Amino acid sequence: MPEPVSGDPSASEPARGADRAGTDRVREGSDTAVPDGPGDGEAPHGGGPGGGPGGGSDGDGPDGPGHDDEGGGRPRKRRRSRTAVAVSLVLVLVATLALPFTRDGLVSLWCDVTGGVCPAEEFPPIAEDEGADQRTRMKPEEAALWGNYVALGDSYSSGDGAGGYDPATAESGGCWRSENAYPEVVGEEFDFSGALAFYACSSHKGSEMIDQLGTPESQIDRVTENTSLVTLGIGGNDLGFIPVLRTCMMRMPLLESSVCVEQEEDVEKRMDTFEKTLTEILGEVRDRAPDARVLVLGYPRLFPEDPPGMYYTLTKSDQLWLNGLGQRFNELIRDVAYRVDGDVYGSRGTGSVEYVNTFSALTGHEVSAEDAWLNGIVLGQLGEGLRVDRASFHPTALGQMSIAERVRLQIEKGPERVLYVSRETLDNVDQEQLMSELGGPLDPALNAETSEAPEAPEVPDSASDEAGAP
Repeated sequence: MPEPVSGDPSASEPARGADRAGTDRVREGSDTAVPDGPGDGEAPHGGGPGGGPGGGSDGDGPDGPGHDDEGGGRPRKRRRSRTAVAVSLVLVLVATLALPFTRDGLVSLWCDVTGGVCPAEEFPPIAEDEGADQRTRMKPEEAALWGNYVALGDSYSSGDGAGGYDPATAESGGCWRSENAYPEVVGEEFDFSGALAFYACSSHKGSEMIDQLGTPESQIDRVTENTSLVTLGIGGNDLGFIPVLRTCMMRMPLLESSVCVEQEEDVEKRMDTFEKTLTEILGEVRDRAPDARVLVLGYPRLFPEDPPGMYYTLTKSDQLWLNGLGQRFNELIRDVAYRVDGDVYGSRGTGSVEYVNTFSALTGHEVSAEDAWLNGIVLGQLGEGLRVDRASFHPTALGQMSIAERVRLQIEKGPERVLYVSRETLDNVDQEQLMSELGGPLDPALNAETSEAPEAPEVPDSASDEAGAP
């Protein structure tokens, strides 16, 4: 199996502490935040009243008692007052540790210590979320495998170009789902409590995923409450990547030209639109499966990091521009995933949204390599010239396997934070329920089975009497 390659330009991720709202620094295997101070809360050495550097005088200096600064005995009274408050606070702490922790007990204790100075209002009730946590902390792999796995996306996720297609999907306008696609590889490699629901479809756009909600064609509606893992690879068709490539290649003259970079402005507008689309898709997926780990995949680099020369009509600068375009698009996908996940973790939610970096998954095997893991352009018959086919610039079976390796590592490693699943969900899930949810409520196959089941006709009493008559 191909090993992932390090040194990915898009792998440099922003620091989670600055990017992700509400994220605490947590020790491995602990829910407790790590203290930042030296000695985990120990008092610093050398410092304190009257003792060592930094300590103040009691007022009994060289001039003896009574020779205080201007103001007579006031400083000493202030010190005595501060001492009394400190003693009171110590008593409160000791008593709090010794007595049961109740609101009434704390109010009564405070009133006694302060000599009747009681709070004007009753302490607020303990908030519901301060009570027992309804979430269960899970290891990354466990959090991905307790339910069904639903695979969504476009041709890069359906496996178009990898061969071994499901015959029902291998037709013009079909989804071209391959047995070599990374969802199939991942589904075989891990022992899910449920099963794989593979609904990624060639040529699909993110905007279509939103428009088809509530219809039998919807991908998102395949996601149900007991989905533990979702993989999502979408956006290339929203960006128009293949048409952009086709424009770059099918041009004259064949030498250096600005036709590629002239598409920059239109591409940027489509990127801005897709950012909103992806945010909406992730919201819809999370609404349906709030406990699921949602893995959002980027796209692999198509051309070498340092192209050795032209690839058919694409110059070296064209290839570098297309690589840069892919990298910027991956960064957009990554940032949206991080932002949505920050909201999940900051609100103490369950599940996660994670970015899977595949940009360098095909390093050394890009489209121009001798041992390429990408399908190249198709040479037509004599006089037809070049043709950018449906599967052109799509991963082969080996390319899909390399992408599957990135997904596998993410499942095992998890995000850079703790993962939680609802305790209620885990308590109620069972095999029968998982199987009944496969395909979602609008699955045409399930509805067909239901509609085909004939109802037993009602037989009137008179008819049964006639049937028994001679």
